[in-house]
Amino acid sequence: MNQTEPYQSIMLYVRDIIQNTLPEVQEKYNYGIPFYHYKGKPFIYLNILKRTNFVDVAFVKGVLMKDQFPQLKDYNNRKNVRSMQYTSIESINQQELSKIINTAAKTY
Repeated sequence: MNQTEPYQSIMLYVRDIIQNTLPEVQEKYNYGIPFYHYKGKPFIYLNILKRTNFVDVAFVKGVLMKDQFPQLKDYNNRKNVRSMQYTSIESINQQELSKIINTAAKTY
């Protein structure tokens, strides 16, 4: 994760939340971005999209949780992916993100 600030700090903080919430995830890099695999499959990835000012915490099967978590965003009309978007560490609700991560794990 070699990013400029504040993105570097946000990504490291989210990484800690992911790994503490679901210790069995495996971190791998695909396309130069961190992917977190659960049960051998892509689960969550962190990205900074061009011309944006946020870290996109993308849930690969997020569409399955859109009713339970309406705060998940459908950025750029992605078919299955839904995400949380953070512009600062202070904007991250750790309890909420952990709950979404645990719920997402149940879809695998």
